[in-house]
Amino acid sequence: MIEDLLRNNTIWSDRKTRDDPDFFRRLSAQQHPDYLWVGCSDSRVPANDIVGLDPGELFVHRNIANLAPAQDTNFLSVLQYAVETLKVRHVIVCGHYGCGGVAAAVSGDRHGLIDHWLQPIRDTSDELAGYLLRIRNPEKRLDALCEGNVAMQVRSIACNPIIADAWRRGQNIAIHGWIYSIKDGLVRDLGVTVRGLGDLSHHFPNRLSAWLGTGASKELQNCCQTPPS
Repeated sequence: MIEDLLRNNTIWSDRKTRDDPDFFRRLSAQQHPDYLWVGCSDSRVPANDIVGLDPGELFVHRNIANLAPAQDTNFLSVLQYAVETLKVRHVIVCGHYGCGGVAAAVSGDRHGLIDHWLQPIRDTSDELAGYLLRIRNPEKRLDALCEGNVAMQVRSIACNPIIADAWRRGQNIAIHGWIYSIKDGLVRDLGVTVRGLGDLSHHFPNRLSAWLGTGASKELQNCCQTPPS
């Protein structure tokens, strides 16, 4: 099976060169991506493919459940390099419906070390509990939490000192929250784009629950408008 991958690589390289003789020459030059993608490690969510970009056009950071914790030096190193060296103009947090990491975070079961990594999702679930519990369908409830997790990561990145310093320097950087559906291959904009501190206070004036009714799914919006029984 490993040999198959090496053969596939040769076929891919030959095809790329045949279709575009200068492709690898351009690619070997310094990369100039406009986008930093913060996505899930799920193998069904190939970042470049789903947005139709070639290698070199998207700087990618992936981890379980597309988290952006301020204590993770791996993520912070990627963010700083993308902002200060590559000068990206857009940071895209892209989660996906049915995320196994999100499901594991709220399953109530022990999964070992990853339970520590997934704690921010449990915090988000606690913050949105009053709304999530009104969604009777478990699959839809999980999908709503996947959206809430994306919104939380947008807020976390927008509050990060690396981003704050960039805005203070006058850098034009926008942070977006998207979610991908594996069922149809489509990406949905959750409407929580932050381009500066003004947008941050508009989308998230106090708690994450303030985001409900603006970017959240219809399930969450309906829950926000319907009093509990």
